[in-house]
Amino acid sequence: MRHLFTSAALLIVGLILNSPSIEAATNIRIDRGGETVLQTSVDSDGPKAIEDAQFDKSSLRGEWTWEPDETNGNRVTLRGDLQVEFGGKKPMATDHLIFRRDPDSETWELADGELKRLTRENGSRRPNVVVVLCDDIRWNALGCAGHPHLVTPNIDQLAAEGVYFENMFCTTSLCSPSRASILSGLYAHTHGVTNNFTEYPEGFSSFPIQLQKSGYNTAYIGKWHMGEKNDEPRPGFDYFVTHTGQGLYYDTTFNINGKERKTFPGYYTHVVTDMAEEWLDQQQDDEPFMLMVGQKAPHSFYLPEPKYAHRYDDIDVNYPQSAFDLDDNPDWMTKRLYTWHGIYGPLFAWRKDHPNDKAEAVTDFANMIRAYWGTINSVDDSVGRLTKKLREMGELDSTVFVFMGDNGLLEGEHGMVDKRTMHEPSIRVPMIVRYPGLTPVDQPKRIEKQVLTLDLAPTLIELCEAEPLEKVHGRSFKSLVQQGDPEWRDAWFYHYNYEKQFPYTPNIRGIRTDRWKYVRYPHGDGSPDKHQAELYDLASDPKELNNLIDDPTKKELVAKLRKQLDDLMQQADVGADNMPMDEGIKSALPDKDIR
Repeated sequence: MRHLFTSAALLIVGLILNSPSIEAATNIRIDRGGETVLQTSVDSDGPKAIEDAQFDKSSLRGEWTWEPDETNGNRVTLRGDLQVEFGGKKPMATDHLIFRRDPDSETWELADGELKRLTRENGSRRPNVVVVLCDDIRWNALGCAGHPHLVTPNIDQLAAEGVYFENMFCTTSLCSPSRASILSGLYAHTHGVTNNFTEYPEGFSSFPIQLQKSGYNTAYIGKWHMGEKNDEPRPGFDYFVTHTGQGLYYDTTFNINGKERKTFPGYYTHVVTDMAEEWLDQQQDDEPFMLMVGQKAPHSFYLPEPKYAHRYDDIDVNYPQSAFDLDDNPDWMTKRLYTWHGIYGPLFAWRKDHPNDKAEAVTDFANMIRAYWGTINSVDDSVGRLTKKLREMGELDSTVFVFMGDNGLLEGEHGMVDKRTMHEPSIRVPMIVRYPGLTPVDQPKRIEKQVLTLDLAPTLIELCEAEPLEKVHGRSFKSLVQQGDPEWRDAWFYHYNYEKQFPYTPNIRGIRTDRWKYVRYPHGDGSPDKHQAELYDLASDPKELNNLIDDPTKKELVAKLRKQLDDLMQQADVGADNMPMDEGIKSALPDKDIR
């Protein structure tokens, strides 16, 4: 049937209505020349609501006439100078809109593909999202971060055309908890993934789930790392490829979307990139997509591919000086020196004879660091391939491209390898976001404010106009990037729980302000802390070499920071702050199947 509209314009307005007693609903109103002719409401929200809207006789608010487009009378085309607006967004213009109904039905809805066509015609389709998530990459392990040896031209290009976050931090420096925080925008005490063996909780939402609900095609390819023995698809993804455990640098067996397990010969970094490109090739240009690529690199056990295996052989690498200056640090740090996470330990299989504190054993440490750097060069190649693919598709400038790490890594600082602690190399991560809708490619920005892994989920949801998560501890950094935010955080708290499987780090609760860092080590039973606390002036001591906790002039400051830490934790609903008992630093190596 055909609407016989004589007016030059039709206005469709979607108003988001919120009620404290029911879920948010979307009111769909169709105006002609300022007069309402149709009105209905739907339970869904965002632009997709207009596709879900059902119109019938009860929806009529004005006079109109029906004429069939087809002999079966199941299609209606609105023609003319039409404008479509959703919730106050910029109006979209078109010369027709097609509605359909099922045979013998009295309700009408927008025909399949109409909203996609409309948004494509107006260049207002919501942006795609690509997130490249690295495992254990240090904040400074990039050329654009000033690394003296690493050359990463493709990642650097992202920074040259986007936003580089100079002070980006994880709130728990451990793979699984941090990944859950990236997905949810929540601290670990809330989402419950406090170790590397816990699944992302069933029933918890995430930014992929919200984007999928709002009409995005979604995929995850690579290292998932929440639930060590589970490689099955997870909620929020239309296509999901992962493996059990850590995966291997060569010849990993992947579960392909729950349909088959297959071993893919070749280097992990390039295998998942191949899969990502194949998935991108299947995307339609009228549908937004969200792709996450979980790289294994540069996680231990570090194994660069042949072309990068010897790139750094001529670079001199030594233990950092801070490894030998532990006198004013807690005793547990000295005990950790000879463990799985200490510089005199096995170094993730790079040292065969261990523990070894002889001077010549530094060569094992140097070889490990050079191998770590080499794996990052392959990641840079992968980023180059993905941006090239998006450019060939005509989608690069329509894509929010995020490069980031889940947590940092200690390269011998304070005598440690691995992460988990609240020292700067452990908690700082790189993050670069390239999206012309955030900042034009010829106006790159560097953000000095403290941004957290908790902030990514609400930011992507805002940029993609999806339904917000019900609860988040983070906040969108869109306004911070685009016009500055005087109310942005100047302090946040850090959270880590002692692990019996890796007994080399105590419970940690700490606060980092723009200038100060205060760290305490609760025992776990409510008794007084048994480890010395730490206090650093990051403005004058960015490498955390001078622990000021015993400085009598800092007692008032410590008390203030302790209260601020407690306040921040309560604001995030920490409550009783249950944690495991600290059973001390142990020398035994972890089980082989969880290393």
